[in-house]
Amino acid sequence: MFKNLKTAAALALSAAMLFATAACGTTDTATDADGNATNTTEGYDLSGVKTNDDVAALLPSAVKSAGKLTVGMELSYAPAEFLAEDGKTPVGYDVDIATAIGKLAGVKTDIVSSTFDSIVPSVGSKYDLGITAMTITTERLEAVDFVSYYRAGSSWVVKKGNPNKVDSAQLCGLKIAVQTGTVQEEEANKAAEQCKADGKDAVEVLSTKLQTDAATSVVTGKADVFYADSPVGGYAISQTGGELEMLGEVEGTAKQGVAIKKGDEEMDKFVQAAMQQLMDDGTYGKILKHWGVESGALDKAEINPTDLA
Repeated sequence: MFKNLKTAAALALSAAMLFATAACGTTDTATDADGNATNTTEGYDLSGVKTNDDVAALLPSAVKSAGKLTVGMELSYAPAEFLAEDGKTPVGYDVDIATAIGKLAGVKTDIVSSTFDSIVPSVGSKYDLGITAMTITTERLEAVDFVSYYRAGSSWVVKKGNPNKVDSAQLCGLKIAVQTGTVQEEEANKAAEQCKADGKDAVEVLSTKLQTDAATSVVTGKADVFYADSPVGGYAISQTGGELEMLGEVEGTAKQGVAIKKGDEEMDKFVQAAMQQLMDDGTYGKILKHWGVESGALDKAEINPTDLA
C-alpha cells in the first residue's frame, strides 16, 4: 500500500495523485484483533447473512423477478463507498450494507457507479435504491423517500498547521473545495452569497464531481480548505501521512438515508424492515465497526423521519 494520500477513486485521478485504501470515522478507527489501526480495503465478511423470509416477503415483485437489487452509488466517498486497490471492486460500509440488504431478501445486489448529483433523479428508474452517504434534507424529501440508517456531521479539513490561517467562522476570501450536489456545497454557496452581500472578499467554491478531487485540491494547494461529511474528512486525514488536519470540531450532525422512489410504499417498508433486521441482529454494528465509523450508528430505521438531526 502507498503511504501518501490514498484516494478512493484512483482511476478518476491522474497517475500523480495517490491511491485509496480505507476508513476512519470522525473519532473512530478501524482496528485489528490487537487494537492496532488498520487500513481496511476489504468489505466485512457477510457470509453469515442469510435470507430472512419475513424481510424477503416484502421485496417488490419486480425486483424479486429480476433477481437483483440495483443500487446507485458515487464511488469516491471513502469510507462509505469507494473502489478497492484493483480499481474495480466497490467497497465501503454502504457497499456492505447494500449487499446485506440484498442477502436478506435472497437477491444479488448490483452496485452501479454514478455521480452523486444524478442519483436522486435516477432512483426508481435506473436504480432501485440510492445508498451513497446521502444526508436527508427537507428538499430531498420532496423528490424521494428515505429510510434513515446513519448519522454524520460536517468537517472542515486544511493542510497540516493551517498555513493559510483558515477560520471556518470567517470564510470570505477563501477557496473552498466541495463535492457537487452535497449539503456542504449548498452551505459553501450560501457563505459565498453572504460575503458578496456584505461587500467582503469573494468566496470561490470549487465544486467537483468526485469527493477525492476536493481533498486533493487542498493537498496540492488549489483550495484552502475542503468541506465534507465527517467520516470522509476523518478518512482523508488518516490517509495523508500528516498532510491534512481537521479544523475545529465536527459541525451539524444529520441523519443519512437510503433513497427510494417517492411514494413507493412497498419498497419503503422492505428497506425499513431489512435495515432494522441488520440493526437488531448486530450485522449493522459489525459493519460500521469494521470500517471504523461506529460513532454514527442509529438503532432505529425510520421511513421519512421528521427529526433529521
